[in-house]
Amino acid sequence: MSGIGRSRAWPGRSVRPPRRPEEEHPARAASTSAARGPARRSRGGGLRSLFTVRTVAGQVFGLVLALVLLLVVVGTVALFVESRKDSMDQARARTLSVAETFANSPGIVPALESAHPTAILQPRAERIREQTHVDSVVVANTHGIRYTHPDPALIGKHLVGPYEEALAGQGFTRTFTGSRGPSVNSVVPVERPDGSVVGLVSVGITVETVNSAADRSIPPSAAVAAIALALTTGGAALVSRRLRRQTHGLEPAEMTRMYEHHDAVLHAVREGVLIFGADHRLTLANDEARRLLGLPQDAEGRAVTDLGLTPRTAALLASGGSVSDEVLRSGNRLLVVNLRPTDERGGPPGTVVTLRDTTELRAVTGRAESVTERLLLLYEASARIGTTLDVTRTAQELADVATPGFADATTVDLVGPGPPGEDPVVSDDGGLEMRRTAIAAPDAGRPLYPLDRKVGFVPSRTRAVHVRIDAEDLEQEVVARMGRGYWDPERARNLLDHGFHSMISVPLHARGVVLGLVNFWRVGDSERFDDDDLSFAEELVGRAAVSVDNARRYTREHEMAVTLQRNLLPRGVPDQSALDVAHRYLPAPAGVGGDWYDVIPLSGARVALVVGDVVGHGVHAAATMGRLRTGIHNFSALDLAPDELLGHLDELVARIDREEAGGEGGVEIAGATCLYAIYDGVSGNCAVARAGHPGPALVLPDGTVECPDVPAGLPLGSGALPFEAVEFHVPEGSRLVLYTDGLVERRGRDIGTGLELLRDCLAGRDRTPEQTCDDVLSAMLSEQPGDDVALLVARTHILDPDQVARWAVATDPAAVAGVRKKVAQWLADRGLYEEAFTTELILSELVTNAVRYGEGPIEVRLLYDRNLICEVSDTSSTAPHLRYAATTDEGGRGLFLVAQFAERWGTRYTENGKVIWSEQTVGESDGEGPVGAGLFGDDLFGDDEPDEDEPDGDGPDGEAADDEPGGGTRGDDPLGGGVLSGGPPGRPDPR
Repeated sequence: MSGIGRSRAWPGRSVRPPRRPEEEHPARAASTSAARGPARRSRGGGLRSLFTVRTVAGQVFGLVLALVLLLVVVGTVALFVESRKDSMDQARARTLSVAETFANSPGIVPALESAHPTAILQPRAERIREQTHVDSVVVANTHGIRYTHPDPALIGKHLVGPYEEALAGQGFTRTFTGSRGPSVNSVVPVERPDGSVVGLVSVGITVETVNSAADRSIPPSAAVAAIALALTTGGAALVSRRLRRQTHGLEPAEMTRMYEHHDAVLHAVREGVLIFGADHRLTLANDEARRLLGLPQDAEGRAVTDLGLTPRTAALLASGGSVSDEVLRSGNRLLVVNLRPTDERGGPPGTVVTLRDTTELRAVTGRAESVTERLLLLYEASARIGTTLDVTRTAQELADVATPGFADATTVDLVGPGPPGEDPVVSDDGGLEMRRTAIAAPDAGRPLYPLDRKVGFVPSRTRAVHVRIDAEDLEQEVVARMGRGYWDPERARNLLDHGFHSMISVPLHARGVVLGLVNFWRVGDSERFDDDDLSFAEELVGRAAVSVDNARRYTREHEMAVTLQRNLLPRGVPDQSALDVAHRYLPAPAGVGGDWYDVIPLSGARVALVVGDVVGHGVHAAATMGRLRTGIHNFSALDLAPDELLGHLDELVARIDREEAGGEGGVEIAGATCLYAIYDGVSGNCAVARAGHPGPALVLPDGTVECPDVPAGLPLGSGALPFEAVEFHVPEGSRLVLYTDGLVERRGRDIGTGLELLRDCLAGRDRTPEQTCDDVLSAMLSEQPGDDVALLVARTHILDPDQVARWAVATDPAAVAGVRKKVAQWLADRGLYEEAFTTELILSELVTNAVRYGEGPIEVRLLYDRNLICEVSDTSSTAPHLRYAATTDEGGRGLFLVAQFAERWGTRYTENGKVIWSEQTVGESDGEGPVGAGLFGDDLFGDDEPDEDEPDGDGPDGEAADDEPGGGTRGDDPLGGGVLSGGPPGRPDPR
């Protein structure tokens, strides 16, 4: 009767937790006990009946166990008390004997009467204490003052406890609290030969020491007690077990209750129970068995063949063997049958049969398996869809996951991209134009639209549509639901001819925007889609829509960042003669970064080379790069030294960080690194400063590679320490190589290894900058770089000495005319007749300003490069500024003239002062002499011809030969130039 009383979970019913035996219904408990029989009780319930007091066996066992336990406890306590008493007696005897022995030892009396008794007695007392294993040996005088003690701090202190009896010549042993706590102390007198007492000897053992000695006997005693208890308990258990077998462990009331409720329990279970005798006749059948097999009311006593069962069922029930979970069909039910012989454990011969109806369970199990498969498919979709940020790849992953686990074919149609940075736009007719983006089908020749084909428009709906591709579903309402551009009866017939019979169309939408359409198709013998399939398709597409939307947004932002960065990077290299420049920029595949480069022409035939890197990737990094590049251009216009420019740039980055930290959209630190170099095409010198950026490489004309030692500095935005610039000479024809860290640093390779590889790549043969860029990228980036790479290669040139002229100018107003003459001759020698008039006018104003407001020495320098550059330097730190002069002002118009005639002009500061420069565009000369020569010589400046003996003036005394004061000056200004500072004549520049 296995299975009677078991709790089973049936479809559509709640499963109650099993109750404890005392909570079960009395009838069920009694019936269960009877079904199990005495043999089951003797095996499974042996220990339970042994320890219960409701049985005779349990009561006998409890009484014997209580008596044995009492005897063991009493014996253990008595043994412990006796052990403590013996330990105390031994302690008293030991302390008294040690005290008497030490008091009568030779030499103790002289030691007590000596001048230093402690020095003699303390070592002896400690030696005796250690040898006899006592806790203290104390020697004191007749006044109770200690001469010895284990604790030297107590020597010289008064004894604790009684000692007067010992002074009378009688030793004693007592237990009292001394300096070491409760202890057993023996005190004996130390007597002279005449019998008088000269001192006392006190020997003590603490009570804790005595108890510890007694406690050592407890474990053996406890072990003996435990062994005795175990032996006695085992004997009592054997006796009780024999008694339990004789009484079957039952009470009379329990036996009565068991037989009274046997039938009630048997007929209440949800399992059918049949019992057949040895003659294959039915002995017992409960109500559930009658219902499942359709047995008649008088079935008991009939043979199994007379019960009206199917031949297969009758043969199985009459087999008499053991059968487990055999499935039989009874009408429209599926039954699970179990057979067990009843004589396996000594019972009467026969067979017990249990029946379970699994019809509903089978249906629920089938649905559970289907749900499990769908959940596994959703889990697989979460793992496989969205592995990349590529829209097409994500769509194909969706199609591959759905086929063939859910559909026989899957197509994904996505909406074409809208304007940059915007979501797809619905057309005027309410639809979205889409293209076939992904397809997964076992037969590529099936009648599905190919990839990249326009598939028409889909309405801006968000609910899924289930379409049966058969004759009755080709009506106009289906076309209206799907959209004429996407669905038509002709297409449906073509699909039907190829075996397609069912389709689910699910819009792919996220955040309220329709991104496309996913179609699931079933073909041939596959089951048609149902409502559960429709819900699953919506769930699958809804999860995939997030990945598609993420990929679409990433693609859009990546394209925006690439476009932004390309627009922010220089479109080309400006024209200049100091350097031949080649450059490369490679964006990272993970996202656009903030690497940039720049070539900025400066005054005086100088060129600034810039390479930098902004932390991070994306639009934020590109925008920050644009701001920094603009800042560098503005700072470069001030002709600042590299270290000063990086200092201003550092403040700019720190300000950007503070502004973004105070915003509402989160904090994105705009940290960056930068290298700024200025190459002078006249001297061939290069000044470099860097802020946390890799240093430059210098390839000399002979092919050797050097890495100038430039202090690294902190990254921009730190604001902690100033930057330091280094200047070095660069031979003509050398190549300066500037780069970002993405070129030399990568995962799995140390930056030092990358720098060595770069040196090896640059060394050797002479190459053009373009060839150098190609060779470096080919050698350094054999794989796709993980970060942005910016590379700048510049070959150096030096202006020919014939293109440079310098003249020292005395701080005398009369020296201006001599400078004009020398400049005119130098220009004429080079055929620059058209520029002579303008150049002399500009130099006249600049030199006059330097003489009047500056400090010597003063120097004029002309550079003839692509343009004509005029420079006037002095040691003053004041600079002119442009303003509009009033009609009543005597000066203030000179700088206005310079600004009108020159292409550019400005001021740059040096270590010794400043340089005011102007730049003119060089035109074509027709060879007919200078333009406006008559005006230049007579009408504007007067006679410039100096005397041969006076090169710096026009007369013998350095004064002008003309009537105009100042010799060759203009108007009423005796210096020949306007007041460039903008203030009244004779007043220094207020700045």
